[in-house]
Amino acid sequence: MTDMPQTGGGVPTPQAPAPVYGWYIPVGPPQGNQAPPGYPAHPGWYPPPAWGPPPVWGAPPVWGPVRPPSFAKVPHAEPQPYLRLMRTVNYRWWRPVLGILSFVGAYVVAVFIVTFGFVAGGFDLQDLTRLDDLTDPTVLALANASLIVAIPAVWLAWVVHTERFGWASSVVGRIRWPLLWRYGLLGLAVIGVGIVLSLAVGGGIGPTSGYDGAEFAVLLTVVVLSTPLQSAAEEYVFRGYASQAIASWIPSRTTGVVLAALITATLFSLAHAPGDVFTFLDRFAFGLAASVVVWLTGGLEAAIALHAANNVVIFLVVGALGGETSSDIQTGSGTAALIVALDVLVMGIYVWIVAKTRRRWHPELLSRASGPATVPQAGPEPHLGPSTAGVGGASWPSPGPVG
Repeated sequence: MTDMPQTGGGVPTPQAPAPVYGWYIPVGPPQGNQAPPGYPAHPGWYPPPAWGPPPVWGAPPVWGPVRPPSFAKVPHAEPQPYLRLMRTVNYRWWRPVLGILSFVGAYVVAVFIVTFGFVAGGFDLQDLTRLDDLTDPTVLALANASLIVAIPAVWLAWVVHTERFGWASSVVGRIRWPLLWRYGLLGLAVIGVGIVLSLAVGGGIGPTSGYDGAEFAVLLTVVVLSTPLQSAAEEYVFRGYASQAIASWIPSRTTGVVLAALITATLFSLAHAPGDVFTFLDRFAFGLAASVVVWLTGGLEAAIALHAANNVVIFLVVGALGGETSSDIQTGSGTAALIVALDVLVMGIYVWIVAKTRRRWHPELLSRASGPATVPQAGPEPHLGPSTAGVGGASWPSPGPVG
């Protein structure tokens, strides 16, 4: 730190306080980027320093509060729900657009690398034509890996917002592991029973060939290790970044939540290539249920638990029967409607349980807000007053809230 110069009387004035994050803010009106006579060089880079009057003998300069960098841990001017976390102090409408483009580019490159790695490891390219048979351990491993890489792609998209990628997970900027485990157990209990009933009615199982213990052991390993991450990846994309981007563009919070849920549920269902209207409605209802629990809990934990329980149970039950999975409900229209109604009922029960348990578990629903010491604000207009009188009776603005 540069020492303060000596005054005409030979008495040195005190040094400026040690800078935080590399810079400090002296009190006084903005005068440009150049330090006036009698002041040390400004060590920061933005905003232009607000230099006060030149030091007077016996009257050392007064230094104002310190302002953190724009890349802050508390970037919200006011508490925000999960879907509005992109509304930071640095928000611009084009940031989600650029973020989506960054995600798409990164994801395409990552999928190419994953596929190349499997082929280099001996995966037959002809097997790519039967990616719908997800009870084959190798095919399932490739399918899951090609989806899991969406998680770091979402994190990269958050770099465009100059904020921590933890905001993709919850309002506290990270995954809340206790909630994830609790909702995971609830999901396995509730969704598991519903899926078994749906499969028994006749949806989603192809021709069965019987139980193969060796192959099922390999499938079990792949499912346990990769399917929860695959489910989390889809939630990070649809209920996470896509929903947050849509809601950030809508001025009304309520309208943004509704539109984000409807649009992402539609995209989620279409991404699973439904072969009929009943399958589309089933996936659409799943997307809506996942959006509701995200809204109820302020993060992705309950939605990830719902998704992971659904996929893990399906793969293990169908794999144990020696059948093939199908993205379509393979039955007549009457039975298909019954299966969709049953799925909607089970997901409704899960949503109801999440709504009830949040009164006991108290998940955070809003992000922390920046206080007056961390949010940049404009200072007040200049006014006359004895506490701000400078040399020769000149007046300077009082220091406003600085952040």
